[in-house]
Amino acid sequence: MKRVLILLSIIIFVWIFIPLLRAELPPLIPREILFGNPEKASPQLSPDGKLMAYLAPHNGVLNVWVKTVGKNDDRVVTDDRKRGIRAYGWAEDSRHILYIQDRDGDENWHVYSVDLNAPKEAPVIRDLTPFQGIQAQIIGTHKNFPDEILVAMNLQDRRLFDVYRINLKTGAVILDTKNPGDVIGWLYDSNFVIRGCQAALPDGGGEIRIRKDEKSPWQKLISWGPDDECEALTFTKDGKGLYIFHNINTDLTTLYKKDLETGKEEKIFEPEGADVYNVIVHPDEYYPQAVATNRFRVQWHILDNSIKEDFEKISKLTDGDFSITNRSGDDKVWLVSFTKDTGPIHYYAYDRTEKKGTFLFTHQPKLEGLTLAPMKPVVIKARDGLELVAYLTLPVGIPPKNLPLVLNVHGGPWGRDTWRYHPEAQWLANRGYACLQVNFRGSAGFGKKFLNAGNREWGAKMHDDLIDAVNWAIKQGIADPKRIAIYGGSYGGYAALVGATFTPDVFCCAVDICGPSNLVTLLKSIPPYWTPMLNMFKHRVGDPDKEKEFLESRSPLFKAHQIKIPLLIAQGANDPRVKMAESEQIVQAVRKAGKEVQYIVFPDEGHGFARPENRMKFYAAAEAFLAKYLGGRAEPPKENEKVEFK
Repeated sequence: MKRVLILLSIIIFVWIFIPLLRAELPPLIPREILFGNPEKASPQLSPDGKLMAYLAPHNGVLNVWVKTVGKNDDRVVTDDRKRGIRAYGWAEDSRHILYIQDRDGDENWHVYSVDLNAPKEAPVIRDLTPFQGIQAQIIGTHKNFPDEILVAMNLQDRRLFDVYRINLKTGAVILDTKNPGDVIGWLYDSNFVIRGCQAALPDGGGEIRIRKDEKSPWQKLISWGPDDECEALTFTKDGKGLYIFHNINTDLTTLYKKDLETGKEEKIFEPEGADVYNVIVHPDEYYPQAVATNRFRVQWHILDNSIKEDFEKISKLTDGDFSITNRSGDDKVWLVSFTKDTGPIHYYAYDRTEKKGTFLFTHQPKLEGLTLAPMKPVVIKARDGLELVAYLTLPVGIPPKNLPLVLNVHGGPWGRDTWRYHPEAQWLANRGYACLQVNFRGSAGFGKKFLNAGNREWGAKMHDDLIDAVNWAIKQGIADPKRIAIYGGSYGGYAALVGATFTPDVFCCAVDICGPSNLVTLLKSIPPYWTPMLNMFKHRVGDPDKEKEFLESRSPLFKAHQIKIPLLIAQGANDPRVKMAESEQIVQAVRKAGKEVQYIVFPDEGHGFARPENRMKFYAAAEAFLAKYLGGRAEPPKENEKVEFK
């Protein structure tokens, strides 16, 4: 019997402990693969279906390329040399490509057009909005008006966006619709006429207004309070109805059709578990065909049976969550993207006639075959019982026990984390860290009650949710309580500063990217074109004029003396949302308190780091910083990745 027990003990040791002793992380994934430019991305068909455009590097910077469908005649048609082009689209004439670009991150976007009929050696690129200090926003195009686009610009008043009609052939800019003083969004009908708008109200709520034609006065269609949300989707084809989604009398955002004459609402789709996440609208008939929800992952709900088989076929093309990103003018070919947690984005062309999909490319083929970490949705209960949807990414190859953990906090804060290929999550897991991303109260997409639970809770219950998530990871045995970092950008950067100042004993280090340090100075320095939304900020965050003491009590700047942990702060000098002063003042306060802070300023960046060389420098610095204080792996910085700390 003793021999049997000894033998069993040996077997158990071999089966359990030897693999643990041999456990090791997969090979180091170079930062260039994780954070460098994609090889190809964002394909779009021309309306006539003859050409396909996409983004790809040219001289190390993302530019627009064009090819003939079915041929290998790819050519670059733009010439951006600094920040790269990230948002573009076709004009309806299939001749012009439109894109937006700012200068060094100042977010004063201009609209540019590329004439593809010009000689291939010298494409004609025209700034359609050549006005200094303005921001331009493309409202839309229309197939029946192929030579025109509608653009919103704050040309006459930097606080307000009027609508302009721009001719692509002549470049003529004509004022179409004047902003009455409180409008923050515009909507055109099937005749390409501005007939709808969304206004911001003094109490922080909003209002949708409509008019019969461009000469008629605006009339209120629906209004809502500061705790509700509403958004217009599209007019019906006959112009007599409007599709909207709102949560005025419900918790979850629901899709309705509203009769413009009677005001009567028809419920089109009521979600369960999460708000309406995405809607597909028929490009010619102007009605919703499918609705997506997203509690943990994307789920599609078919409203139009004519596309049911198409969605069934598409869902079988490959694994992951898909979306329809582009449709040809005749609606016979769709471009589809699939996002996965453990691989690059896959793009397909789907032929609706043949019911067949053709693989186009992945955004980063070098990810194929690498050992990537699954992103697992989890539900964490906050101390008051609120359910927090979070995503946990664990290192591959080692036991998920007593790991260093990075709490990666999303921005907004009225945004959310989603299940997808997330380069930062993969980077952290590959370096040996658990990555936890939490949709704390105030995050969008989980209903009105959840969103409003974050009102006036910056630095309070919103931060409590993050701490509760950390404690959950510790209780689960996943996280080493002595090796926990907090990391984030924008609101996530603020959360990192709150973590370092309000709860300095929880974290061992913090990384702040463009995060505000003083809520009073943040709200007093918003861009002028955010002025109509200031009352919403006052309702959700606080009033900087009337509640200075309250906002300062929620500001990391005034608790800088409590910092015990090292900080890394990175800032774009031209950031219009979170001014550089937000970082400067906390750095000064931390150093005055005799604490450690590494400070990086990128002179040619704004709210985030778009230039490839700056992006790589930041991640090299952040990787070395985390490795120093968490003990994970780090790829040595290349010579061109080294930064000068300020």
